Amino acid sequence: MKIHRFFAKDMRSALAEVKDTLGVDAVILSNNKVNGGVEIVAAVDVADKPQPPKAAVPRQAMPNRSNERELSDDMVTLSSGAGRPMAKSEPVRRKAAEPQSINWDWQSREQESRSDSLPEWSRNLAKQVMDQKNDMAMPAAAAQMAEPVKKVTIADLSEEMLSLRQLLEHQLSGLRQDAKARRHPVRTMLEERLIKMGFPATLAEDVTGPMPEALGPNDGWKWVRVQLKKRLYTSDNSILRKGGVVAMMGPTGVGKTTTVAKLAAHYALKHGADEVALVSTDTYRIGAHEQLSTYGRIIGCPVKVAKDAEELEDVLYQLRNRSLVLIDTAGMGQRDLRLNQQLSTLVQSGQVPIQRYLVMAATAQQRVLEDALTRFSQVPLDGLVLTKLDETLSLGEVLGLAIQNTLPIGYLTDGQRVPEDLQVAQADDLLERALALFVGGAAA
Repeated sequence: MKIHRFFAKDMRSALAEVKDTLGVDAVILSNNKVNGGVEIVAAVDVADKPQPPKAAVPRQAMPNRSNERELSDDMVTLSSGAGRPMAKSEPVRRKAAEPQSINWDWQSREQESRSDSLPEWSRNLAKQVMDQKNDMAMPAAAAQMAEPVKKVTIADLSEEMLSLRQLLEHQLSGLRQDAKARRHPVRTMLEERLIKMGFPATLAEDVTGPMPEALGPNDGWKWVRVQLKKRLYTSDNSILRKGGVVAMMGPTGVGKTTTVAKLAAHYALKHGADEVALVSTDTYRIGAHEQLSTYGRIIGCPVKVAKDAEELEDVLYQLRNRSLVLIDTAGMGQRDLRLNQQLSTLVQSGQVPIQRYLVMAATAQQRVLEDALTRFSQVPLDGLVLTKLDETLSLGEVLGLAIQNTLPIGYLTDGQRVPEDLQVAQADDLLERALALFVGGAAA
């Protein structure tokens, strides 16, 4: 079965073109009016005509149309016009067995059940159209089959299970928090306030847990402050009161050298410059001790340098008559391998007891503070010095760290001026500062 589509300016010209191309045995499948003329779809059974059809006589083509096209529609409709009797003047004959009107929908199962009753040429036409439709669908199906199938591994399943677990824990935590807020509204409110101030959640829950139920918000906050004050230790100005050998340790950039100069200046003002001395163990940076030497000249006290434990022991022996010796250690990252060597130097100098204070910037992140404390706690610590209080937005993080590790806070610094910007740590003042930062941040 060969199917062709013809376009002409009128029906007579179109039928003549069908006859010239397909012969007198051609069957008209449909005819439609189009812009500029008519369109005829015709077919001929090749089996009935073994000889090749007569060559078509060239005719003037319609604009932007092809004189001959293969049928490619998904649905072929044999219009009623194909079954109308032709006029006597029309040269194309119809077969006697041709149906008067056939409307075929290849997507309807009801019509498929009747396909056996149609003529052979119609069944051949249906097969050709379906084959053509399948050929069009093959590239899409092949492309879909060509897509690689992602293999699900054990790692993927584990990651998915972990995500589901985290989501479930988050939802359960929210449910517990809601239930807790309904049962203990004041306690929950104060716990959330401590967390917003920067205190660790575990500490906030531990502090507010024993609070009496009868207390309101104001009395409850006073009760919480008392509990925090009991847990917050200070060194009671032991360095400036008792003297001795004191080493300032800490990460880079926290203000160790400036803190040493402030303490030395305060002690010299009270006891005289001949009672204080400075020692630098920072031999890693070029000219690292120059800043400390400048402070020493201003204060009027000697400045020594010690490279290792043996030199440090000799220097401390030379300064044995000084009532206060302050050691400025090298600023190192807590992950620096040389840190262990420096800490070992302080431990090995066992002839003279050395007080070790960790200097921490209040502006550091919670995890940075925790990591620094873990690294520098390889040697016993006697207390903390908090710096950069004038730059921080909250104090709960560093105060919570001191409370959880039962480390006393010795001194606070809130500026670069020597010796003015140095205060002795007091629990009430620290809690008042922490609350003021929280209220100021909330108002902003």
